[in-house]
Amino acid sequence: MGEIRLTAESIQYIALFENMTRAKILDCIPEEERLVYVVKQGDMGLAIGRNGENINRVKKALDKPIELVEYSDEPVTFLKNAFGPVSVSSVNIINKNGKRLAYVEVPNKEKGLAIGRNGKNIEKVKMLARRHHNIEDVILQ
Repeated sequence: MGEIRLTAESIQYIALFENMTRAKILDCIPEEERLVYVVKQGDMGLAIGRNGENINRVKKALDKPIELVEYSDEPVTFLKNAFGPVSVSSVNIINKNGKRLAYVEVPNKEKGLAIGRNGKNIEKVKMLARRHHNIEDVILQ
C-alpha cells in the first residue's frame, strides 16, 4: 500500500460517511466539485444502501456529488474499480526504470469517459493508484 496522509477535512468527511452508512472508509479525497471515497472491500453494499438510500443521504448532508471506489489488495482489480463505470478490457502493470506503471486498455468509445472533463477522472485514478498501490502512472491504451 502506498502512503496515505489524511487531512483534518478528510477525517471529518470519513467520520460523517461511516456514521451515516456503517461502511468502513479507507481514504477520502475532497475535491472542489466532488468527494471520492475508497470503501473497504465488501462494504460497498453498506455504503450505497437499499435503493441508494445511504449514499443519497450523505450526498444531501454534504451537498456534493460523491464517488465510491471499492478497495482491493489486487492492483488490477482496484484499478478496474477506480475506472467504474468504464469497462476496462485489460490492465498490465510493469516495472520500468524502478517505477511501477499501469497500462489500462479501455474501448475507444469509452476513452472520453475514462479521461473525464479536463482529465478529472484519469487524474483521480492516478492519485488513487499512487496512494494505494505505489503505481507511479496510469496510461490509457
